[in-house]
Order: sequence, then C-alpha cells, then structure tokens
Amino acid sequence: MEELKDLLEKYLNKDLLRIIISGARGNIDITKITIRPVLLKETLCFQAELFRGTKAFHENLGKTEIVLRVLEWMDTSFRQLQLESGLGMASVLVSKKGKVTIKEKKSAGVKVPELAHNKKKRYLLKEGRSIDFLVDLGVMTAEGKVVHSRYDKFRQINRFLEFIEDIQDALPKEREIRILDFGCGKSYLTFAMYYYLKICKDLNIRITGLDLKEDVIKRCSALAEKYGYEKLEFLRGDIAKYEGEEQVDMVVTLHACDTATDFALYKAIRWDAKVILSVPCCQHELNKQIQNEQLDPVLKYGLLKERIAALVTDGLRAELLEQQGYDTQILEFIDMEHTPKNILIRAVKRPGEHKVSSEAYEKCTEALHVQPTLERLLVSEYAPADACESRKLCPKSMDESRKGAAE
Repeated sequence: MEELKDLLEKYLNKDLLRIIISGARGNIDITKITIRPVLLKETLCFQAELFRGTKAFHENLGKTEIVLRVLEWMDTSFRQLQLESGLGMASVLVSKKGKVTIKEKKSAGVKVPELAHNKKKRYLLKEGRSIDFLVDLGVMTAEGKVVHSRYDKFRQINRFLEFIEDIQDALPKEREIRILDFGCGKSYLTFAMYYYLKICKDLNIRITGLDLKEDVIKRCSALAEKYGYEKLEFLRGDIAKYEGEEQVDMVVTLHACDTATDFALYKAIRWDAKVILSVPCCQHELNKQIQNEQLDPVLKYGLLKERIAALVTDGLRAELLEQQGYDTQILEFIDMEHTPKNILIRAVKRPGEHKVSSEAYEKCTEALHVQPTLERLLVSEYAPADACESRKLCPKSMDESRKGAAE
C-alpha cells in the first residue's frame, strides 16, 4: 500500500475534485465512499461521504487522517478507487490476493471549482432585504444587514427552511395546510416558517405555536399581530395534554426537553401528519435505563453514557417512526461547533399504510434494557389495558390488540 499512500499524498490538496471508492468486499455495510475537499474556518479538510443503504453519513477529516482511512478501506473493504484532480486522474484496483494496481495520467486541463465551504452561500431568506420579524428579533438591522453576532442564528434559520423546502411537495395542495410547532419558545423558526411558506411561497397555511411560558406567548402573539400574520397564532399549553386539533399536516418540535419530544412525535403519529421535523433537546430517560454488561467499560463513564443514551434515544425514535409508516432521516441541523444539540429527525409519511415491524428494534431495546416513552405511548394505544407490557408494535399485533380490547 506504500505506492497508494504516495499517490494520496500527491493528490490530496485543494486541486482534488473527488475520490470515489467502490467495489465493497467482505462483510461491510458501506456500499460506496466519496471524498472531496472542503474549507472549514479557512482550513483545508476532506469530507468523506459514506453510503449505507439509502442513507449517507459525513465525516470531515484532515489530510493525515483521510490518508490513513483510505489506506484502511482499500486494504480491508474495497477493490476500486477512482481519483479526479486538476493535476491528473488515477485509478486503483485491488485484486483478490491483495495486489494493488495503479494507473495514473496527467490532467487535460480540468477546471477545479471553488471549494464548497468557500462559496458565498445562497440563503432562502436573502441578506439585503429587511425582514420585519428578523429585525424585531435582533437578527437583522432595519437596512436588511445581518447583525454580525447573530449570523449563526441567521444561518440556522435558513438551514431549517431548506429542510422544509425539501419536503414541501409532501404537504397537501388542495386545502389549508395545518402546521403545529410544539415548544416554540421565542419562535425564530416559527416566524421564519410562516414568512417563507405564506409570504414567499404564497401557500395556504395556518400555524399554531405552543409553549408553556406565558410571557413568551404574549410577545410572539403581539409580534404576529404587528406584522399582520393573520394565520399565525400562539397558545400557552403542554405538549402532552394538547388536544386542540383533529388533523395536522406538519408537526415541528424544536428542543423540546426529554420526553416532551416523544409526546410531540406521538401526537404527530396520531394525527397522521404528513411531515415531522424534530430537533430533540436533553434526553434523560434512557440515561437512567440503559444497561449492558458488555458495554459496562464504556457506560461507567457518566459523560459517555449520557451521550450514548442520547444517540440511542434518537435512533430508536427514528426506528419507531419507520415502523409507523414514515420514511425517516437523521440529519445534521447546524454545525457541531455551534451546539451539540444538532440532530434533526425528519420523517415524511409514506403513501398508504405501509407500517412494518422490526425484530431488530426489539433485540436492540432488550439488549440495552430500555423502553422509550414513545414506544410505551404506542403500545398503550394499540394494546388492551392488561397487555401494555407487550413490545410488539407491528400492524398485525396492533390489529390483534384492538380486537382483544373490543372483546
């Protein structure tokens, strides 16, 4: 692999276009890897995009790290590597016996584009035009210039709107679109949703923001009235107890604490919401439950246990949404450097019922000795009162539970 190392050292620079690693071998769930250069805080890094099934995962690594990772991948897991650069092109093949063959040719004048993180970002809400709610919330000046200290918030708002733009086609077009924002807080993103969907896109929408803090609700209500946002309202209420709707098309829950996220997801499932966008906050429930003898050497460290429990919580929530008929993704909301609470769960309802069971889910929860609130809520809905300890959530079990309850 020494020759491959020399090749990577030569081409891993700002002139690199892409590296594609494919031809998986052995027992590996990654089907393909692409690598491209990016600028992070003016530092050249390399973003590896790993494809597992229909989902992609990203890692940003320095040159030394990415060289070591590529050497490992080609040594143990993949047979082919294609490299394109402004300096030249190369292909790498690894035989069944481990022989490495490299073919290289000089560039034919390939133009290298600007690095992705060095381009001027095109935001959905554009700077230079004064937007009333951003001015009042201190993100923008009256002249339309983003306040420097609030630029992270401006990027966060636009990033959130990109997630909404991606799922816009899943929302109904023939009637008013009903949107609920649980735990709306100061409502930066609630106002942004309304402004983008109603004013920019001219969609027929009605949005309700719900929060427990009375002073926050009063201020947000006053701002909505000031801007003339007639179909944007704010109510004081508890997520778990809210029963004010029969049909909701999109449920948003941002930084709802601990099991409040589970209640919001459960409400969304009950309403058969077409879209769910959830950014969980603190997750304490599974941190108190999680146990696994094999993981004891790791779980004995409180900080690691807390982080593992949080990731497991969100992974199980996503899996439960899949079981309930949603195509679910876990995405990076904003850069980790701004906040560790940067995971967004995005779920879009599949056409028809298409609910599924998951033995893997049951094995996972049994191995870790956990049962999330969202699972218990679903079990209690679909099972008779004396069978609520059942862990089965598949459609067949749900139908049997309903039948048993009726009898």
